Amino acid sequence: MKRIVIAMWIAAGAALVWDRVDMNNFKEKPTQDIMNKVEEIKVEPYISCPECSVQEKMALKAFQDKGITDRYALAALMGNVKQESMFNANICEGGARIPYEQCHRGGYGLIQWTTVNRYDGLGRYAKSNSCNPSTTECQLGYLFTEYQWKKVEPYLKQGGKSIEHYMQHCYKWLGWGIHGARTDYAYDYARQFSPYPGR
Repeated sequence: MKRIVIAMWIAAGAALVWDRVDMNNFKEKPTQDIMNKVEEIKVEPYISCPECSVQEKMALKAFQDKGITDRYALAALMGNVKQESMFNANICEGGARIPYEQCHRGGYGLIQWTTVNRYDGLGRYAKSNSCNPSTTECQLGYLFTEYQWKKVEPYLKQGGKSIEHYMQHCYKWLGWGIHGARTDYAYDYARQFSPYPGR
């Protein structure tokens, strides 16, 4: 009999406590916390270039994968690569389209690696990563390992600047001798990129 009475008291106490629980808060609070976290996450729109060549698209994606999202920064980078090689990975300075091993003078590849250290560095990278140094994929991989790139990368990740601003950092990266049409190319890319500003 005592056991029955004790059980009844326990049940009554539990019911009283449960009655005081605000079920709405109990159910909704975790969900609201999750929604607040989701709202804090800002996803930058991925910039594409529908009219670009396969090689151009590979470079554009690679730059964005490195965290560069400003359309003008991307345009400046793309304009510089176009000026250097027209996105031909197997081009030797002067225009010859030949394998890496056969380019013995001047620059080679996407950004016309010219100095002995940078040119040989591409070969070493290709060997250690089992890739062909005459290809876009291999050269893009090597590009991001260079000291010259790592020095300017933080500045290229800063958004809201002009093409001319990013062009200054591209000069520090490449150290070109002739400016050529790289700025004009950059503005062309900025117009080609999608989504367009405001969309």
